[in-house]
Amino acid sequence: MSSPSRSLNPTPPLKGSFPLDHFGECKGPRAAYIKCLKDSDGRHAECLDITKRYLKCRMDANLMEKEDFSKLG
Repeated sequence: MSSPSRSLNPTPPLKGSFPLDHFGECKGPRAAYIKCLKDSDGRHAECLDITKRYLKCRMDANLMEKEDFSKLG
């Protein structure tokens, strides 16, 4: 018996859910963030501007729910 076909309606992910960036839309900001972490020996506080750029890219590409930065911690 076959199951009825259903159409999928994509929705933005919930906060805390990070789907993969299959199309590399945020590859540049991600690479900059990783480089910053390596250069600062993992001290993320030194990379806050780059973090914001990366998260903004993800929000703009609908890879995460749009959220005010003040609510992200």
